[in-house]
Amino acid sequence: MSQQVIQSQVIWNRLISVVEEQAQALIRTAFGTATREAGDLSAGVFLPDGRMIAQAVTGTPGHVNSMAESVKHFLREFPLDTLQPGDVLLTNDPWKGTGHLYDITMVTPVFHHQRPVALFASTLHVIDIGGLGPGPDGQQIWHEGLFLPILKFIHAGRLDQTVLNIVKANVREPAQVEGDFLALVACNDVGARRLLTLLDEFALTDLLEVGEYILTRSEQAMLEAVRSWPAGSWESELWVDGYDRPLRLQAKLTLGHDGIHVDFAGSAGFVAKGINVVKAYTDAYTSFGIRCLIGADIPNNAGSLGVIKIDAPEGSILNAPYPAAVTSRHIIGQMLPDVVFNCLRQARPGEVPAEGASCLWNIQLSGGHILPEYDAVHTLTQPRFSITSFSTGGTGARPRLDGLSTTSFPSGVRNVSLEILESISPVVFWRKEYRQDSGGAGQQRGGLGQVIELSHGQDLPMELGAAWDRIHFPAQGAEGGLSGAPGRVTLSTGETLSGKGRQIVPPGSHLIVETPGGGGLGNPRERPAASVARDLTHQLISPQAAATSYGHPAQSTNKTE
Repeated sequence: MSQQVIQSQVIWNRLISVVEEQAQALIRTAFGTATREAGDLSAGVFLPDGRMIAQAVTGTPGHVNSMAESVKHFLREFPLDTLQPGDVLLTNDPWKGTGHLYDITMVTPVFHHQRPVALFASTLHVIDIGGLGPGPDGQQIWHEGLFLPILKFIHAGRLDQTVLNIVKANVREPAQVEGDFLALVACNDVGARRLLTLLDEFALTDLLEVGEYILTRSEQAMLEAVRSWPAGSWESELWVDGYDRPLRLQAKLTLGHDGIHVDFAGSAGFVAKGINVVKAYTDAYTSFGIRCLIGADIPNNAGSLGVIKIDAPEGSILNAPYPAAVTSRHIIGQMLPDVVFNCLRQARPGEVPAEGASCLWNIQLSGGHILPEYDAVHTLTQPRFSITSFSTGGTGARPRLDGLSTTSFPSGVRNVSLEILESISPVVFWRKEYRQDSGGAGQQRGGLGQVIELSHGQDLPMELGAAWDRIHFPAQGAEGGLSGAPGRVTLSTGETLSGKGRQIVPPGSHLIVETPGGGGLGNPRERPAASVARDLTHQLISPQAAATSYGHPAQSTNKTE
């Protein structure tokens, strides 16, 4: 192995350390729980032409893989030769960032001996961006909050206070949002300083040579991984609840010598509600689903991502045009790995997981503002709060392994501690437990969902921004496995709520959220005896259900052991 190859490998390892420190700095300095507790963020370093060469291990696919393209949009608006040390750019443009207005992306150019050598970018999800608030109720992007085009936030080290004042005047939680903006500035600065140290240590004038080496090697490795799979084309469809009617996601996936092509022709058209997906977010989760199975150990950068080509018809729900509403784009976008899995399972039966709950079941609650059917003056004097409780259902059963219970796949975000949510809001959580029998039966069982019960601690009304799926179309089993339990949302009064849209939790009522289970994989009658015995003793599935439900549709219950 040549000295150049060894040095390139060492530099690559250092770059990963640099961007990971960048991400950890964002977690440590962010104000919002989405970032500091759940890890809903991304961080990466880019060559001067906007190609991503390294991303942090910490982060979500929807942020990282869409941010991989966003830096090119920044450079079209602000060419690198027009920037100077100390400049920082930002946007939350869904079509040029990471998919909805809640995500703030900042880009910082790095200069070495007065020459631009790289750019650092980072993204996080702020608690509020104005507009109608969380949920898919908006009909156009203007309903969904403050739209910030690509602009300069810091000019040669001088903060643009006017921009910050406009942002603070348009959000419900100005202190938290301001803190998150400044945390993005800080984390990019950390990455820049560490990169300059690396360049000096290795006596490099820039990253061009080592960057090209990294990208070329990544592309070659990804192509080799693709060629290890059978060549051919496979199709699949997946139905989702939609906002008020079912919607179809259709895909054709082709594996060939030159890479992977996914075509979503035949998918539903975009709708007048905030469940649409911009193309960058479609690309992000489609490529992530592929990378889970093909080339999972290859660096995720412009080289390896370039092997995957994705088409979605303009005007479809997976390539929504401006000014479509997109706030809850995760509902549809996070289903795309399942669509990809259903194609790849045909290429390699027995080696691909079943469908899971997939899209997050975040509980988005707010209070202290004017609510329908309640006295305006009275509601405005209540405690004002906005919280997001990150929660999820079960993943699909895996080859030779059961699905994971209450695990955020494909987003990868962590749950936020209930104690933290209770400390920053008047919400009280009464119950959070596994949802028995919710995983689909199979040779490998689907992961379990959960039951979460909560209320306003002062018996006041609060608003729920529901943005959930898998209620009418639960996760399907595969290769003989059975479906997981569908999701369900009710009040303690017995009233059933919709899975989407703004709704009121009345004073004194408890909100009960039952998240979906994952689909099973393989014939349930072939489930190993040891696994059945383990089901009977672990209390994660009731003994009665374990004895009777194998080979029959999974049943959802509220029973506790």
